[in-house]
Amino acid sequence: MLKSNSNPATMANKVETYNHRDLQEYSTLELAQTLAQKLAIPEREWHRLKSNRQVRALELTVAALVFLIKNQPTEAIERLNQAVRWLDRSISAPPCPTHGSRKN
Repeated sequence: MLKSNSNPATMANKVETYNHRDLQEYSTLELAQTLAQKLAIPEREWHRLKSNRQVRALELTVAALVFLIKNQPTEAIERLNQAVRWLDRSISAPPCPTHGSRKN
């Protein structure tokens, strides 16, 4: 975490140097897949975040990036369109299939 008296330009240079050296070891696909995994909603957080438009759009946008890198533009377009629908509020999360049903 940055201290309040830290110089942002100095900190940015340190981060850039660190990232450049270490990130060169990974392919673009590996980096995108890692970011997608990092931004995916964890199962334990699903109910809390499933309706968060920012989280859903970000998750889908990064998934689209992975598909673009893998030369699968149709899949990328589907995810980008869905991300836009989350942001423009034209879609919402469906109800959880385990809620609302009664067990006999």
